[in-house]
Amino acid sequence: MVTAVVGANWGDEGKGKITDMLGEESDIIVRFQGGSNAGHTIVNDYGKFALHILPSGVFYHHTTSIIGNGVALNIPDLFKEIKDIVEQGVPMPKIKVSDRAQIVMPYHILQDEYEEERLGGKSFGSTKSGIAPFYSDKYAKTGIQVSELFDEASLREKVKGICEKKNVLFEHLYHKPSLQVDDLMEVLAEYKTMVEPYVCDVSAFLYQSLQDGKRILLEGQLGSLKDPDHGIYPMVTSSSTLAGYGAIGAGVPPYEIKRIVTVVKAYSSAVGAGEFVSEIFGEEADELRRRGGDGGEYGATTGRPRRMGWFDVVASRYGCRVQGATEVALTVLDVLGYLDELPVCVGYEIDGKVTKDFPTTNMLKKAKPVYEVLPGWKSDIRGITEYAKLPENCRKYIEFIEKELGVPIKMVSNGPGRHEIIYR
Repeated sequence: MVTAVVGANWGDEGKGKITDMLGEESDIIVRFQGGSNAGHTIVNDYGKFALHILPSGVFYHHTTSIIGNGVALNIPDLFKEIKDIVEQGVPMPKIKVSDRAQIVMPYHILQDEYEEERLGGKSFGSTKSGIAPFYSDKYAKTGIQVSELFDEASLREKVKGICEKKNVLFEHLYHKPSLQVDDLMEVLAEYKTMVEPYVCDVSAFLYQSLQDGKRILLEGQLGSLKDPDHGIYPMVTSSSTLAGYGAIGAGVPPYEIKRIVTVVKAYSSAVGAGEFVSEIFGEEADELRRRGGDGGEYGATTGRPRRMGWFDVVASRYGCRVQGATEVALTVLDVLGYLDELPVCVGYEIDGKVTKDFPTTNMLKKAKPVYEVLPGWKSDIRGITEYAKLPENCRKYIEFIEKELGVPIKMVSNGPGRHEIIYR
């Protein structure tokens, strides 16, 4: 059986905690897309961690953690993360890296930085982790697969071709130093030494694991609205953030993904540029940001203050739909206990008409939020473990959201800790 944990919104929905929790009852946890450009914050018995490329399952003895073929694999980042968690007392995790995963190269990171610099005020708000240049190269068929590290002659040939192409950009568009074949071959030799003990035919491993009845958890990064096809293009990420892509990015049959837990935040937040209809500003946003998350709403990778907003039914319902959500985990509900009333965005007004469907980006630019205001519950709900014991207005807020989403809310998270969760 395969379960996917994915985000319904702009990312930062609290997937790390939910994955960490579901990891307890999983045998194998797979990262299937993205790279070290976004992070998961996890609070457990070992402490507080920000993971970027390691799957959240690394904290359990009984799990195998897998870097799937769909991941943008930054090898030094991966090994730095392993070293960091082990130094904090976490036992050495069991890790497998797909032989078909492709490698984020130092020139991808440089290209990302140079391009953002060139764009100036029109930049995409990239995390400068090399993700867009990496995926561009992958689809232009000039990427380097892990398996290619083991054939030095053909790798050198490939690297020559890469340098010819990249140096036109580096020298003439960015006016930066050119790349050298020998330097890159040296880097790749180091990468080979680091990754060699972990390389595995992951799709064969997962196929056998499914035959053996193992429980597999697919871990998504970011959320529906950052998907390159279904999100707020072009202010999106460069790999698909949808559960459907999990079949491709991990190498499992699509029909095996039976359970899609879609994580939805009890209010809205986003890192980076792009359309965000229910966004709030000023003191109201500052207050929510200060109280939000565990230690405030700041990006796990960038440390940037997140943009804040009220719950957006239109975006969240759409986000659940494109994920194929079978259930919802509603997170950070405890944060809202200070409010007298809770505005919820239930529609978008575009050119004088109200729509409840999430539109394409060009229409989204014109959208104004239509709010319905619900009463707050004015109390701290952390520590409550039974749904019936939540304040009435809190339950009403959850049930209102559930009705609007059209997907059952099976889990309600009311604190950052692993077991601060209410099952419904």
